[in-house]
Amino acid sequence: MKSSLDTILQNYGILLKSVDSWFARAASTAGDAVQCSKGCSSCCRGLFDITLLDALFLRQGFDKLSPSVQDAVLSQVIKQRDALQLACPEISPPYIINFLTEEDLSRLMPEDDPTPCPLLGEDGLCLVYENRPMTCRLHGIPLVDISGEFFHDEWCTCNFKDDDPLKREDLRWEFRKCFQDELSIFKDVTDALLNQRINELDTLLPLAILIDFQGFDWKEWWKENSGKFKNGGIPENHSSPVLRD
Repeated sequence: MKSSLDTILQNYGILLKSVDSWFARAASTAGDAVQCSKGCSSCCRGLFDITLLDALFLRQGFDKLSPSVQDAVLSQVIKQRDALQLACPEISPPYIINFLTEEDLSRLMPEDDPTPCPLLGEDGLCLVYENRPMTCRLHGIPLVDISGEFFHDEWCTCNFKDDDPLKREDLRWEFRKCFQDELSIFKDVTDALLNQRINELDTLLPLAILIDFQGFDWKEWWKENSGKFKNGGIPENHSSPVLRD
């Protein structure tokens, strides 16, 4: 399975580089209206959900860190994990959160949480910058498809203070195609782990560091727990999974 996951991660890395290229072009086009750059960490606060695909990609970066840095990060992650389990005992390996209710998720991820990301170094730089999740790469500029379709109509409050980026066609990109490609790669991950092509499985960023992708019995876990996801708080799971042919 490792070789299969390695190939999936290579494909995802290519997709993420295209996202980075769009952001760099958009930021260059916008000039001083966009303050986002490597080292800016104002948005690296609080808990947020990421896909299982992003968790796998993040772990790849984490595993490349030195043992001492890994230990420091794990110490923070375990404290966050323990606090989350006190608030919601249902959180357990493999740390998938889609079965939680909307109320649970809102309680676990308050918008005003100032807690820094455990992967944020003392110098304000991301320790796994090349392996950061897609949502981190997209944050700051509204996501408007070349067709005019809005995928996210908000932006960082540090950006576009004197401009309305929603009206700027030069910031648009092929987001629909990007997200379709992301979903296809995501389903490759669930196919490799569960032998089923699932639409959505998510975790919280700190918990991603604790996920065991190689030793955990994913197929047995899905067999025992798949029914819990039908009424979870993440809307994508309210539809039936796309099963493997």
